[in-house]
Amino acid sequence: MSEKIYDYVVLGAGVAGSFVSNELKKHTKNLLLIDRNSDVGFGASGAAGAFLSPLLGKDNKFKSLITKALKYSTNFYKENLPSLISHCGTCRIPKNDEDRQKFESYKPFMDFDYEELEDGYFFPIGSQVDSYEVCKSLTKDIKKLLSYEVTKIEKVDGLWLINDEIKTKNLILTTGANIDLIDEEYFNIRAVWGQRINILSSTKVDINYHKECSLSKSKPFDNTSKNLISIGATHNRFEDDMSGTCYDLKTADFNHIEPDEKSLKLMNEDTSKLLNLANDIKKLNDVELLDVKIGARASSVDYFPMLGKLVDSKKSIEKFPHILNGSFIKKENLEMIDNLYVLNGVGGRGFVLSPYLARQLVEHIINKKEISEDIETYRLFTRWAKRLKNKKK
Repeated sequence: MSEKIYDYVVLGAGVAGSFVSNELKKHTKNLLLIDRNSDVGFGASGAAGAFLSPLLGKDNKFKSLITKALKYSTNFYKENLPSLISHCGTCRIPKNDEDRQKFESYKPFMDFDYEELEDGYFFPIGSQVDSYEVCKSLTKDIKKLLSYEVTKIEKVDGLWLINDEIKTKNLILTTGANIDLIDEEYFNIRAVWGQRINILSSTKVDINYHKECSLSKSKPFDNTSKNLISIGATHNRFEDDMSGTCYDLKTADFNHIEPDEKSLKLMNEDTSKLLNLANDIKKLNDVELLDVKIGARASSVDYFPMLGKLVDSKKSIEKFPHILNGSFIKKENLEMIDNLYVLNGVGGRGFVLSPYLARQLVEHIINKKEISEDIETYRLFTRWAKRLKNKKK
């Protein structure tokens, strides 16, 4: 029997990898999805509150991207995963008087219908999806290799070789905050750890809310008189060494192992913080903590996502040494890393952006459709090259 060679291997089975795999399966059955965790959606994506709501502000390119993605993604969930979306609307509440003044100034630039409600602004398009079940449903018919740690990728005889044993024609990296496999200095990710909690409460919440945290519409819980409510999320960046803790990006199944003392302390602190913030929105009675999930959002330096091929910086500079003098080189003339693609940097809006971006990436791979310069990785290379020039001065 000849050695198996895949058409596509996707590394990372969070929300980005799940949507990319779901799009690719329309074009091939020779596809493999790999993740270090024991199931899909077991990393940061499974910890997401997965709230879908508009980005408020004056018109700019990032807001335009979120608006397009929200429209696309909301329709995708309603049409393809209707049982996994709670389409109840979101009330956005200003944090203080200054925030309220900003909200008022944004009114001429609203992209979605809204009405004033309680102490805020209600957007009917707001919703929430079940993060784990979305990833599970999207990948149910896709071949998977789970609990598999990828430590090495290299190009051999025109194919990508993974851990010296898995071969593929095309490799797509959707690994979120862990970018150890990308040896390109310009490709930079900031890991922002967040925590979501699920609680039981006798309080009934009819819609989603967002103030300094997000509070979900309540759902009846089993046969009890209590309601299930999600609250998220905190924002933590760690300067300390988090090796060996649940907050280590290299730890597999970090939401399904017994937390160490250091991790437990952080989780308890964030739980108290989230409960206080949630009670500032709605008084929650008879609260019982059901579970805690943590995860690292992957954010780029300019907050835009990263999509498409990667520039091979070493080969490009060897070919055009004057790049280091600040010379502009057209994208089509640079050396790219062949048959390697990324979808990353979706930040805290992974379940809004990923359906929209995955469709674009697969259209780019299959039909060579151009990716917007605002989100393709080329922009990061050009900025990095300019900084190299400044360092030489």
